[in-house]
Amino acid sequence: MGKPGGFLEHGRQGPAYRPAEERTRDFKAVEIPLAPEALRLQLARCQECGTPFCHGVGCPLANVIPELNNLAWQERWEEALALLLANNPFPEFTGRLCPALCEASCVLGIHDEAVTIRQIELAVIERGFDQGYLRPAPPPARFVERIAVVGSGPAGLAVADALNKAGYPVVVYEHAAKIGGILRYGIPDFKLEKGVLDRRIHLMEDEGVRFETGVAVGTDLSFRYLQSRYQAICLCGGAREPRDLQVSGRDLAGIHFAMDYLMAQNLKHSGGHVNAAEDIDARGKKVVIIGGGDTGADCLGTAIRQGAQSVMQVEILPEPPGARPAHTPWPMWPAMRRDSTSHKEGGIRRWGVSATRFRGLKDAVSRIDCVEVRSVRHADGRLEFVPLSGTEFELEADLVLLALGFVSSDRQGFMKELALERSAQGTIKADDDHQTSVPGVFVAGDMRNGPALVARAIADGLSAARGIRRWIKKAVGGKAKVEGGSEKKVESVWGE
Repeated sequence: MGKPGGFLEHGRQGPAYRPAEERTRDFKAVEIPLAPEALRLQLARCQECGTPFCHGVGCPLANVIPELNNLAWQERWEEALALLLANNPFPEFTGRLCPALCEASCVLGIHDEAVTIRQIELAVIERGFDQGYLRPAPPPARFVERIAVVGSGPAGLAVADALNKAGYPVVVYEHAAKIGGILRYGIPDFKLEKGVLDRRIHLMEDEGVRFETGVAVGTDLSFRYLQSRYQAICLCGGAREPRDLQVSGRDLAGIHFAMDYLMAQNLKHSGGHVNAAEDIDARGKKVVIIGGGDTGADCLGTAIRQGAQSVMQVEILPEPPGARPAHTPWPMWPAMRRDSTSHKEGGIRRWGVSATRFRGLKDAVSRIDCVEVRSVRHADGRLEFVPLSGTEFELEADLVLLALGFVSSDRQGFMKELALERSAQGTIKADDDHQTSVPGVFVAGDMRNGPALVARAIADGLSAARGIRRWIKKAVGGKAKVEGGSEKKVESVWGE
């Protein structure tokens, strides 16, 4: 291990943040990475547990965390990078966006504050880029079987990266003008600056992945076209159908889905074109965000930066406790209140509130009728929200953002043509290898599991890539043609 008993000498130090009065004037990253000397003290805190729950329970990608920390402590940075990339192809994304499930299951967290695992992960990958350890590494040979990936969010990028490294020609189709999916269009720059994303995409291109943007599969390209040219197709289009709030007055102007709002801002910030009908700006407005999750917090931070007059975020669930509650004991992810950097910049949060009606003037929203609710969990697991009599109130609002999550993947275009079997929740059914009801068509990420964390989407993409590899291996009888006409055992280019 790094330093025996280091956790007894050093306390936890998390990342620093730019002052709120400074960062709310721009869309640059709010987080300041740990200085090298501070990072070393945090590395010293890792106990290198005999049973590392951070690795086995907490991390969706199963990062080998204690060994990674030890290598970094010894300043064996290139080896640490190789170990990190063995399980996680995109640590620069998870190191910025993951809520650090691993830290919630850190053994040190039982009696002390957890190791700052996320910051260590981020330091390793950034040093890898800065020092030139991360160089293009195309596969030594290419199979002739080609793979199409539809969608370029975290799951799609993971599928493409894994299969490309395995030796398969991969083409990623994206309907938007640029690659990245939710990473580019749904997450504000103050959480993920797009230069970080572009850096990774350029590396993938140098390694042989081909990206086709501005292509709407189902409109510009048909499923038959893809099926005739690719051995396998993997659908990674995300959960694109937002959950709506169907109450009186929903058709009033000024009520928008949160993702439409965030996409408009990201397009404007990157210099992209946003027409008047799609532009949503909070400047000078009274903003109410309905929904208390991460997307709602991103809307709050964006509205503050745009110059909103006021911002309120309401959530139908009751306010969580400030510390780990008994019903989510270690090493589970604790159901407790979390305040994002956006919440610390301003705005008001209200819990246990349901919006019952939108009211407006001249066809535009101006007020929201609300009521406080009590949540009741029934024996069958169903959660009911019971209005509390006498708690009705109004909120002024001339911009309402619905951040209520997503219910299913897109049902139009490509999806309609395929007629894939779906679950009751609207996700696409697939077997253990991620293959759908249509042979040769696979699915990964939110289209398969519903909305999830970036780390889980990446992990699911890697799992789908393994399923595709197994399916192709079976289809070619264990041997596959390599470009140039010769045959090789599948394992000769990549292992199982």
